[in-house]
Amino acid sequence: MPITLTADILAILRDLLPPPRPVGLHEPLFGERDKALTLDCLESGWVSSVGQYVDRFEQGLADYTGIPHAVATVNGTAALHTCLLLAGVQRDDEVLLPALTFVGTANPVAAMGAIPHFVDSAYDTLGVDPEALRQHLKYHTEQRDGVCYNRRSGRPIRALVVVHVMGHVADMPALRRIADDYGLKLIEDAAEALGSFRDDRHAGHWGDLTALSFNGNKIITTGGGGALLTRDADLARRAKHLTTTAKQPHPWAFDHDMVGYNYRLPNLNAALGCAQLEQLPQRLEQKRGLARQYAQAFAALNNVALHAEPEGCRSNHWLNLLLLPDETDREPLLTAAHAEGILMRPFWTPLHRLPMYQGMPRANLVVADQLFARGVCLPSSAALAQGAVS
Repeated sequence: MPITLTADILAILRDLLPPPRPVGLHEPLFGERDKALTLDCLESGWVSSVGQYVDRFEQGLADYTGIPHAVATVNGTAALHTCLLLAGVQRDDEVLLPALTFVGTANPVAAMGAIPHFVDSAYDTLGVDPEALRQHLKYHTEQRDGVCYNRRSGRPIRALVVVHVMGHVADMPALRRIADDYGLKLIEDAAEALGSFRDDRHAGHWGDLTALSFNGNKIITTGGGGALLTRDADLARRAKHLTTTAKQPHPWAFDHDMVGYNYRLPNLNAALGCAQLEQLPQRLEQKRGLARQYAQAFAALNNVALHAEPEGCRSNHWLNLLLLPDETDREPLLTAAHAEGILMRPFWTPLHRLPMYQGMPRANLVVADQLFARGVCLPSSAALAQGAVS
């Protein structure tokens, strides 16, 4: 990167992100309400996976998203694993998912003995590109008795996992049509997308199942934590059963009717989640305000671009993405920024480049590779918005 451009970018960041240093990529916000509900839970003695705050948090998520059933889990990975199980994914099945996502999207697939099958991204949404996916499926799959098969491997392709990258909702109407045309279960990985909408519908409205995350770096947090969302009451019932070790209800007997998992969110974490969920509207305004400030500041630089929310979307702007002119520009900027305590980072390394996933089936991934080469994520904590009140 030319020295002048590095200096120009750092000058903008110094102005927008005043000391103290370091400035983290995404930090949680806690206040008196968080302390009050967490203390109330502690004093109740109900701190594990049963308690009023778990039920309250689940209902709050359902009410906010408009998706009628929510099942809280210990983390987003547990939520996604449960989604895959309920979608009928089995060992040696293939699961379509973007190469440009956090490794946590692929790891539950691999842990089940299934095969990640990587597809490309779209520039406008950063999520799965519907047209590229349709072309890939047209030439590389076939239908047998209503099941989609990979022509080369001979394995069934059971599901499509769509990630709402950086909080921008992918083109879900188009992806829903593709899933229906090819007989695929559609799972939305909305780990980064609580508070994000497309066409006035919250992320999760198109998928058969949806996973959320409340890790410490998300827009609201329960410390760790996640949730599964679905419109299907039977899937919700099965999800709750699977995530409670598949234990049959009984006052004292420990009888289990299938392999299940200890995946339920503890009441203590849910208490924090209830307090955080109350603050979500304010967080969203802060995050959108910060995105506007970045957009205005970087508009003066002709050779960089701040990624904008897709048309028809209202994004939570979980992380703000700056696209640089060339792949050689990224490392010098990151080095200089970290030296000043501005902790920006690159995109995740595309999954097909990681050693354990290099041999997996994949489409042409040209856009994923280009976004990775040119993209850097800017500090995006809600409290960084100028004039923000935490």
